[in-house]
Amino acid sequence: MFVAELDKMADKKSAEPLSESIARAERQRLAFEEGVQAMADIERRAIAIRKNMERLRALREAKEAEEAKTQSTIPVAVEKKRKKGLSN
Repeated sequence: MFVAELDKMADKKSAEPLSESIARAERQRLAFEEGVQAMADIERRAIAIRKNMERLRALREAKEAEEAKTQSTIPVAVEKKRKKGLSN
């Protein structure tokens, strides 16, 4: 009778850690998959940000080039010097 009880206890102990280890392994697998998905999302966002920055940089440089061209064609107004000592 004592041996039969020990066998039952041994079976019970081995079954519980097995289910716990399966649950732990499942949680780790899910965490890994979520981590991979999160890293992929981060990379996609980084690519989109870099593309947008490149687009904005090109627009800014084109605008600056146009402004430089416009500034070079406009004559600069020269201010006349005022005489010192005369105040109204």
